[in-house]
Amino acid sequence: MNADKNYFGVLIIGDEILSGRRKDKHLDKAIEILTRHDLQLSWARYASDDEAMLAQHFREIHQLGHHCFSFGGIGATIDDRTRQAVASALKRDIHRHPEASQEIEAQFGEQAYPNRILMADLPVGSEIIPNPFNRIPGFTIETIHCLPGFPEMAWPMMEWVLDNKYQHLAKTKIVQYSFTLNGVHESDLIELLEQFQHQHPQVRISSLPHMQREGIREIELGIQGAEPEATTAKESIAQVLLSLGLIHSA
Repeated sequence: MNADKNYFGVLIIGDEILSGRRKDKHLDKAIEILTRHDLQLSWARYASDDEAMLAQHFREIHQLGHHCFSFGGIGATIDDRTRQAVASALKRDIHRHPEASQEIEAQFGEQAYPNRILMADLPVGSEIIPNPFNRIPGFTIETIHCLPGFPEMAWPMMEWVLDNKYQHLAKTKIVQYSFTLNGVHESDLIELLEQFQHQHPQVRISSLPHMQREGIREIELGIQGAEPEATTAKESIAQVLLSLGLIHSA
């Protein structure tokens, strides 16, 4: 299993989100946090609290070697199955993690038993992720990082993981550029976009159509990637768009 530094994903867990009882706040914030660290989100998944389904998600993510932040399901109640699902996916036993136990005991004393201490039962091989809110830790195992569902806990913990485990990856700034093309059909751009992508394989070229009032068509042509390749692509593409009359200035 070879981790690919280019792929970061989020797995957002909870029946309450899929049923509409709660609105997800993690996706937008994860994009914001990754961007601040000069990283980008490659995918996102939503999953119920079903343990077998969760295990399948984690198994696939582990096999791909992608870096994953999961949100939710690491509590001690019957519907919190993330710890068990990760252990199943990675074929690990569950054991009482000594550092996690120390954190929970330090926070709650005797009231850590008999229930809160269950949150220290983690897959073998896990490292804890400190929780600055109430000291109940998350955990990291290989490239999977499991965080609570509560935003006030999860987001600082995600920052901690990136600061402590991925600072070596944030060497290249990720930037985005866009051009607005008016009065053109997206289908008319297919060959041109394929040509752009072939000429600039290290960046991502995207086309996002909008239908304006009175049937006026508008295409947002996007360029996203690392510097300096993204700026080079933007300048090259701008010259082609100018020569075709699709934009009036770069």
